[in-house]
Amino acid sequence: MGQSLPPPVTTVEAIQVVPARLPAAESDKAFSIITLDQAEIGDHRRLDQALGEVPGVVLFRRTDSLVANPTTQGISLRSIGPTGAGRALVTLDGVPMNDPFGGWVIWAGLPSEMIGSADIVRGGGAGPYGAGALTGVIRLDSRTDMGLEASARAGSLDTQRGALVDVTTVGGTDVLASVSGGHTGGFIPVHAGKGAADTPTEMNDWSVNLRTTSDFAEGRLAFALGAFNQDQGSGLDKARAEAKGQRGSVTWVRNPAGGALGFRAQGWVMSTNLFNSSVSVPAGRATTTVTNTQFDTPATGYGLNAAIRGDSETRQWEIGADVRISHGEDRELFSYTLTNGPFTRYAGGMSQIAGVYAEGTMKRDDLLLTASVRADQWKNTDGHRIHVGQNGAVTVNNTYADRDSTLPTARVGARYNTDTGYYRLAAYTGFRAPTLNELYRPFRVGNINTESNAALDPERLAGIELGFGGHKDMLGSWDITLFYNQLSDAIFNVTLNNDPSTRQRQNAGDVIAKGLEAQGELQLTDTIRLRGAYAYVEAKTDAGLRPAETSPNSASGSITWSPSPRFDAALTVRYEGDRFDDDLNLIRLRSATVADIRLGWKFTDSVEGFIDVNNAFDEAVENTLSSGVLSYAAPQTFSLGLRVKR
Repeated sequence: MGQSLPPPVTTVEAIQVVPARLPAAESDKAFSIITLDQAEIGDHRRLDQALGEVPGVVLFRRTDSLVANPTTQGISLRSIGPTGAGRALVTLDGVPMNDPFGGWVIWAGLPSEMIGSADIVRGGGAGPYGAGALTGVIRLDSRTDMGLEASARAGSLDTQRGALVDVTTVGGTDVLASVSGGHTGGFIPVHAGKGAADTPTEMNDWSVNLRTTSDFAEGRLAFALGAFNQDQGSGLDKARAEAKGQRGSVTWVRNPAGGALGFRAQGWVMSTNLFNSSVSVPAGRATTTVTNTQFDTPATGYGLNAAIRGDSETRQWEIGADVRISHGEDRELFSYTLTNGPFTRYAGGMSQIAGVYAEGTMKRDDLLLTASVRADQWKNTDGHRIHVGQNGAVTVNNTYADRDSTLPTARVGARYNTDTGYYRLAAYTGFRAPTLNELYRPFRVGNINTESNAALDPERLAGIELGFGGHKDMLGSWDITLFYNQLSDAIFNVTLNNDPSTRQRQNAGDVIAKGLEAQGELQLTDTIRLRGAYAYVEAKTDAGLRPAETSPNSASGSITWSPSPRFDAALTVRYEGDRFDDDLNLIRLRSATVADIRLGWKFTDSVEGFIDVNNAFDEAVENTLSSGVLSYAAPQTFSLGLRVKR
């Protein structure tokens, strides 16, 4: 019997949904942008874990959102000085995702399986981005590739996760539906000196998302809805946090074509709530005492944005306007041990930011020039802080004067292409208004009290950068950026009277940050690919100190081996230098190197199994120092998973 021939190879062209968004602006090419595709994002349990592999992209603490308290999940770029509120704007399909009360991002509401790509735009965000884009923008786009994907994983620390994402067409309407959820038993973050008060950082979370996109009046019309919830222990007995929310948006877009103008019109709303309890821990860590119970924090953000774009072979221009309104109130029990305690605090207000901008770009042969100007009006109203005792007596009744200011910003950029690479030069300004949380809500973590400050001014950033890069056919590419940034009126938690247990949010002067970013990749052989990135930033306050939670050095590298179409293996190593846990630079957290290993096997073209080992060598990553005891980020974990695509 003769040998049978193998079946013919069938090439299937991937079908994509036409999204309701304007194409990437030509001006993007003049600025520092790192793009992560769906494969790079979807291999991670959490979106912030994928973003964290880009050096300089950091959450406030070293823990990721699988265990981090919601109020520490603000994200920043370039390590100029992370904060709980974050110094970067995060958008999904153009809609701001930063919490309307606190500015942080609840990553449970942005499941990695649903995200199609992420553009990390480094540098001040004048022009179309506006408020919040102080150190940059993280632009997320939901998936557009047609098909059904189901995934499940289980592993150590009693961890399970499942997700289902379907992109299909129903009656001429493109529909994306996703549902995801997970559980982890967590770990005890304290090693030495732990007691009965120390408990695992367990968490349960879920999210659902729906998006419809259809043709409408020569354009594309999209409706999106989402909801999420995460409930977690904070690593101490009686300390818990729960964050939940809903969001919705409508977007109408027509791309410029054939000499006709393009436009975008978008409206959105987000509603969130937060429960958070804090405790004090005595020596010996045998028990905890509840100090604060943030039992209700209703907040709503809503906004509109619109733009008109013209495009030709040599020019592109865009004009637009946007408005964002946030209002919310912290409702909290505190001072349990005082007479007439616990007291109830009501603290909050309303913030409004409205802006207009214009941007123009000229394209001529290998040269691109771009410039934009923007003006925003920031206004705070209805600021208040009221304390009520158990006997009903009002002990504090503070109302704060309305405040407003007008903030102009701008950015310019140039790029020159050569046969093998490019050079670019950019300068920019940006701003971030203080959040309602920073303005009106004091808080306590462990034995440290931090006061609010209703007199905070917006943070402003000005910077300049020079970049150059190249490529070698299909073998690889590289990019280097040198930058100089000045952050003015920086909002930090400032230690008062040299008492480490008492701090206040203040505009703490200027931070000068200068540094270098480099990344590259190389196809070493047909089966081995190398990728690496490094970021260095020298950041100093007016007092000559390094901002809290800022590391001068961070790097990542990976090697991927694909010896066959069915099997691949990857090793990723991340390094972060030391950082200080306080503004006085007295509490040093040592450097850390973490390695992750991933093995994947395709059983068929549509079924893939994988093994993940995170923190493979069980590095002890110092996270924070509280009550004289160090806590640590996640230990070594592993998981087995299965992904099915149809």
